[in-house]
This record gives sequence, structure tokens and C-alpha cells, in this order.
Amino acid sequence: MAFKTLASFVSVLAALQVVNGALTRRVTCPDGVNTASNAACCALFPVLDDIQKNLFDGGKCGEEVHESLRLTFHDAIGISPKIAATGVFGGGGADGSIALFEDVETNFHANNGVDEIIDEQKPFIARHNITTADFIQFAGAIGVSNCPGAPRLDVFVGRKDATQPAPDKTVPEPFDSVDDILARFEDAGGFTAAEVVALLASHSVAAADHVDPTIPGTPFDSTPELFDTQFFIETQLKGTLFPGTGGNQGEVESPLQGELRLQSDAELARDSRTACEWQSFVNNQAKMQSAFKAAFRKMTVLGHNVNDLVDCSEVVPTPPAPASNAHFPAGLSNKDIEQACSSTPFPTLPTDPGPVTSVAPVPPS
Repeated sequence: MAFKTLASFVSVLAALQVVNGALTRRVTCPDGVNTASNAACCALFPVLDDIQKNLFDGGKCGEEVHESLRLTFHDAIGISPKIAATGVFGGGGADGSIALFEDVETNFHANNGVDEIIDEQKPFIARHNITTADFIQFAGAIGVSNCPGAPRLDVFVGRKDATQPAPDKTVPEPFDSVDDILARFEDAGGFTAAEVVALLASHSVAAADHVDPTIPGTPFDSTPELFDTQFFIETQLKGTLFPGTGGNQGEVESPLQGELRLQSDAELARDSRTACEWQSFVNNQAKMQSAFKAAFRKMTVLGHNVNDLVDCSEVVPTPPAPASNAHFPAGLSNKDIEQACSSTPFPTLPTDPGPVTSVAPVPPS
């Protein structure tokens, strides 16, 4: 009897192993080099190689990465159930409409300058088997993987391309109020205030070309080539200067020469609904990574049922390890912080030694 029970157990175990093997069996891609858990992901490997070499300058965290990441947001946020409830098309979210209807959406004020990266990406889309909607989100995730300290972002394929443009006023502007920004995100996808803050971690590897057109490539923090917490530190320092002409819509004073501060970033860093969450990212790389990864995943599938898409996150390379420690720029310290979180004091951080220096602009590719 015991032997029969043991034999039955072994048979069940063997059957489970066979099932498990079937579930985890990988597909050999047509290139004969790569494998994937789903054959649909095989088409991404040649895209990955092409954009790393020819769009991202051999895998750098530079201007095209910044612009590609910006484009993921400007495309995906173009959805409004509130507008749709009035009987008017409210946008399709991450559907590629910003590129497919470039002649319409790039004329929206909030999309100023995105035509440059759209036009750079078009040849890549044309020579690969991928929808515009999928390419925009894929390129953004791959670009971020080049930035030291970044999380490995999730990638999905299977989005259908847009058949009409998103409506205007769905992309928040840097001069919008905190009330309007939070309301826009809540309408677009039920984003919480904390998720809005998390998405703004993207500004740690970002620069402005058109807020002050006299100083293109001006970064939002002192380490635009690194996905680190400096953005959340430096936005809480007292603003003392304009890096360029000043008086530009959506810009407020920054603490450093060569660094531009958006009005929206300054206000979100100081608003009672977001200030403590903002401060919580300071010197907390792990939280910044995980929160941004989760918020990006939510954003990248706006307008789609994720269950209808194929998860190809395995194609995304593992980003380089963090390459910096949280610090104050030279000449600044805790005394220069404008404390906004009422419940937790600002962390004590070291100050870079040496004289005060200017932040260099992000060089064009």
C-alpha cells in the first residue's frame, strides 16, 4: 500500500514537472541567437540592437534617451475619460497618435519640440515589424536602461495604432497649478498624488530645450546622465537665479547656474499633498526605482487592457548600477533647503567639496 502511494506521488510529481517545463519552455527566435518566453517578443531584439547603436549612440544615457522618455509620456497621457463622457473622443492613451498624427498633436503647445524625436524615430519604425504605439514605449524603456541607477522597466507589445489624434489639453503644462496637474493624472488613469511624484523621477534624466530657447539642453538637476535622487534634492533648494533669460512661462528660479527649474516641479515639491512623498525619494534610490517602475508600467498601458498585451520585459537590458551618492552641490547645504514636508525633517547629506560650479548642458547627439 505504501509502495502504491509512493508510486502515485512520484507519478504526480513527474506530471507536474512536465507541465512546468511546458509552461517555461522558451522559443528560439528566427535570428538563432535569442530566445523568448513568447514568440511575439522575438521581433524586439533587432529593434533593440538598432536603436541602441543608431538612436542612443551606442547605449548612452544622452539627449535621445531624454527625448524618447518624454515622448512615452506625451503619447500615453493623451486620454481623458472625462472628455469621452461628453460624447467626444477622449484619446486612446499609449496608441502612437502623437507620431501618427504629428501634424495635429505637435501643434499643441504642451508638445512643443517633440517633433524632433518623432522624426528621429520614424525610420526605425519603418524598417521593423512593430507598431508605432509599441515602438514609442519600447524605445523609452530601452533608453532608460542606459542610465546608471535606473530600474529595469516593463515592456508590452500588442497595442493597436491610433486611428485619430488625441484631444488638446491632455498633456499637463509646467505652468499648470498642482490642482490641475493632479486632476489631469487622476482623469487619465486614476493616478494618485504619490504616483505623479514617482513619474517625475523621469526628470532626473531630463533637460529642457524650449522653456528657455536661448539655453537648449539645460538639465533639471546636476546629474542628467544618472538616474539618481539629485532631482528631488535640488528642487527643494532655494531658487536664486535663472540660468538664462528668466521670465519664461513655466520657469522659476533655480539654485545652480546651468540648471533649469520648472514651476510645476517647484510647486509639487512644496505642496502639502505631495511634499512628503517628494522628500521621501531623497537618498532613497531603491524607493525611487521601484516607484518609478510601477508608475511607468501603469502609464505605458493607458488605453489598453494589459491582459490583451504580451509582456516582453525580458528583452530590456539590466541598467548599470547607481553611480552616485546623494549630496548637496558644492557651496550648498541643509540650510539652503526650503523645508516643505511638515512631518519629517530633510535628510542630512554631505556637500560636494570645492568651488561652486555651473551645470553643463546636455550635449546634442
